[in-house]
Amino acid sequence: MTYEAARRGGLDERAVLLVAGVADLAVSAVGSAVGTIRGLLRRSDAVDLAAGAEQELAARGRLVLDRYAVAPPAHLEILARHALARRASDDV
Repeated sequence: MTYEAARRGGLDERAVLLVAGVADLAVSAVGSAVGTIRGLLRRSDAVDLAAGAEQELAARGRLVLDRYAVAPPAHLEILARHALARRASDDV
């Protein structure tokens, strides 16, 4: 079915086509992931690879938590601290 024919069809038909496309994409992604996992399990350095992956995931988790969990200091607060530090160094 061409795009023009699908455009002329009803919304139900378009929804079915979209769902079928998403399902096909998901199946191909799962198939690719299974193939990758099989390849990784055959490697002799799988333990080292798993340890590296764990470290990578922990680093990513730390970055995400740092990005979203803690609010950055206020810009004006930082400027005020710099100004106070400069005044203190000038007074010495």
